[in-house]
Amino acid sequence: MTKKNAFSLAGKKGLVLGLANENSIAWGCTQLAHQMGAELVVSCLNEKARRFVESLTEPLDVELVHCNVEQEGELEALVAHAARRLGRFDFVIHSIAWAPLEDLHGQVVDSSRKGFSRAMEVSCHSFAELARLCVPHMAQGGSLLSMTYLGADEAVPHYGLMGPVKAALESMVRYMALELGPQGIRVHAVSPGPILTRAASGIAGFDELMANAVLKAPLKRLVTLDEIAQLSAFLCSDAASGMTGQTIYVDGGCHAVA
Repeated sequence: MTKKNAFSLAGKKGLVLGLANENSIAWGCTQLAHQMGAELVVSCLNEKARRFVESLTEPLDVELVHCNVEQEGELEALVAHAARRLGRFDFVIHSIAWAPLEDLHGQVVDSSRKGFSRAMEVSCHSFAELARLCVPHMAQGGSLLSMTYLGADEAVPHYGLMGPVKAALESMVRYMALELGPQGIRVHAVSPGPILTRAASGIAGFDELMANAVLKAPLKRLVTLDEIAQLSAFLCSDAASGMTGQTIYVDGGCHAVA
């Protein structure tokens, strides 16, 4: 009997949140998961965003649904629709992050209470909400992934408010892994090096941040969307069945050097 390929996503059902354009981490993950045989539902922010990304998902015959996690009931509606469409979830990828520009571009000490709360709600707590909604549809276990950055662990110039928010996200990943492990559900944070996504473009001095990453990284280059997607696909596959609760870097080695 032929042994099943543990690295395959064939037959798996996945939900991916956060498609904004062809440079989105969510798009890289969607493309590769589809190529590896997964059946998917993907979300974008709203109907306006849909006009820019439908051209990506339509050729793959991947269903695209809008979801703004700040709007009451939209996350619940997305998960309910995707669960009906797919029947279950084997993996869920949360690739959304946002903060008000006036808070993101200022000092952490000057951040507003409302801005900090909104950044935490969208970029961090929505992952816990997503898990709560998806777990009932993961009776066979599976993987939950979110996206973080080195600025959660180190103070990176210009990253500002998102640093504490991502630190909270990484801590939440560990607690979710503890809580959901008995149900066979694995939880990870993927930590890519800087790439020019739409969300990243809102960070002041992002070109300088990328240039510094190239200088610091042992590989002396930025990582690619494909490389981030490959790590994510591995974590969603059965090949990663013994792993949970980790922040895993795909950053050319930046995290490893002072």
